[in-house]
Amino acid sequence: MTTKSRKKAVSAAIPTVHAHAAGIDLGSTQHWVAAPPLSDGAANVRTFATTTKELHALADWLIEQDVRTVAMESTGIYWIPLFEILEDRGLEVVLVNARHLKGVPGRKTDMLDCQWIQRLHACGLLRGSFRPEGSMAKLRVLWRHHANLVESRAQAVHWMQKSLDQMNVLVHRAVSNLVGGTGLRIVRAIVEGERNPVALAALRGSGCKKSTREIAEYLTGTWHEEHLFNLKMALQHYDHLCAQITVYEEQLTAQMKKLQPPERAHQPVPKHPSTAKERAMVKRGEQPVREELWRLLGVDLTTIDGISPPAALILVTEIGLDVSAFPSEKHFVAWLRLAPKLAISAGKPVRKRPNGTGANRVAGVLRLAAMSLSRSGTALGAEYRHIAFRKGARVAIFAMARKLATLIYRLLRYGQAYVDIGERAYEARFEAKRLKSLESSAKHLGFILVSAGEAA
Repeated sequence: MTTKSRKKAVSAAIPTVHAHAAGIDLGSTQHWVAAPPLSDGAANVRTFATTTKELHALADWLIEQDVRTVAMESTGIYWIPLFEILEDRGLEVVLVNARHLKGVPGRKTDMLDCQWIQRLHACGLLRGSFRPEGSMAKLRVLWRHHANLVESRAQAVHWMQKSLDQMNVLVHRAVSNLVGGTGLRIVRAIVEGERNPVALAALRGSGCKKSTREIAEYLTGTWHEEHLFNLKMALQHYDHLCAQITVYEEQLTAQMKKLQPPERAHQPVPKHPSTAKERAMVKRGEQPVREELWRLLGVDLTTIDGISPPAALILVTEIGLDVSAFPSEKHFVAWLRLAPKLAISAGKPVRKRPNGTGANRVAGVLRLAAMSLSRSGTALGAEYRHIAFRKGARVAIFAMARKLATLIYRLLRYGQAYVDIGERAYEARFEAKRLKSLESSAKHLGFILVSAGEAA
C-alpha cells in the first residue's frame, strides 16, 4: 500500500460525529467558511467580508447548506459579532481555543485552516470554551468594562501621587489613603489654590490618628506650576472616572434586577451569619450588591469566608447562574486551572507547562480571596496558616483558592451552604487527626503512645 493510500484509509477510518458541521477561520477583513464537502468530495468553501450585511449572508449560506453546528476560533474580538448572529439564527456555535488548532498539517493557509476546523468538528474532536448564557454574557460585558474603568482610576490616583511627590507634598504620609475623605479634601484645596499647610491640615477628618500639627509638617511643598497643573488634570480625570463607574454600577444593578426571578425580587435578604462581616460590608457600601446577588442566585456567596460582594459579582458574571456544564467540582477546578498538574511521561515527572486554557479572572479573584484568609479567625483561615507553615504561602494560596472554588461550586450547583465551624473547632479537629496519625505510625512500628499524664 502506498503512502497516499494509507493516508486515505486513516482519514476514512475517523468516524463522523457531526454530519452537518461547518468550520470558520476568522479574520479582521474576511472570514473563510467551510461547509460539509460536496457529494463528489470537493471542498465547499466560501469567503465573506466582515460587514454586518455579509455576516448575515454567511448565516444564510450556512442554513442553505443544512449546517446545524459551527466551530470557530476565539480570535481576538473578531468572533463576537459573528457568534451572536449565528446564535440568534438558531445555530449551535462552538468557540474553540486557538491553541488547540495550531497543528494544521501541511502549508498553513486560510483555505486549509477552515477545512481543518470543519473536519475536526465533524469528527467531534473540538472542545468548546465555556461561555455563560446570553443574559449573563451581556452582564459580563458591562462588568469587564467597569473593571477597566476601576483600573484606569487607580492609574489616575498614581498620577496624583506622582505630582504631589514631585512637589514634596507628602499627603500619603499624612493620611493613610490619598483618595479617602481627608486626602481628597486636601488635594482639592491644593488645586483650588490653598498653600498654607496649617489650613490644609485643618481639613482632617475626626477619625484621623495624626493631629493637625503632625499633618501640617508633611504639607509644605515647592508648588511648581507644571506639577500643580498635572495634579489638577489628574484630579479631573479621577472625578470623571468615578462618575462613569457610578453610572456603570447603576446599570449593573438594573440589569441584575431584570434577571431576578419574580418570587425573589422583593423578598428580604436573610441576615448574614457573620455579624462582623456584615457590618464591614455595610461600612464599605457593598450591602446593596450582596442583596441583589442573593435575589438573583437564591444563595449568598458572601457566606463563604474571603468572598466579598464585589468578588461574588465577578464570579457570577464570569461563571453565570448555571454551573451544570461542569459535571463535578473537579471539572470546575480543572477549568479554573487550580488543579495541580501531574505531568508524567515514562513514569517520570516532566516539566510543567501552562496549557493556556481556563478562566484567569475567576482564578485571580479566588487567589486574592485566599490571600485575605491569612489573618482570618475562621476555619478556612486556620487551614491556610497550617498549609503556609508546612509548604509556604504560595502553596497555601493555591490550595485555598481551590478550596474556595469547590465551596462555590457546591453552593451554586446544589445549594449546599457553607457553615464556618470556627478556628478553635478546626484546630481541635486538626489535632485529633494528627494524634490519630501518630498513633497509627506508632502501632505500625510496634509501640503504643501514652500521654504524659498516664505515664506519670
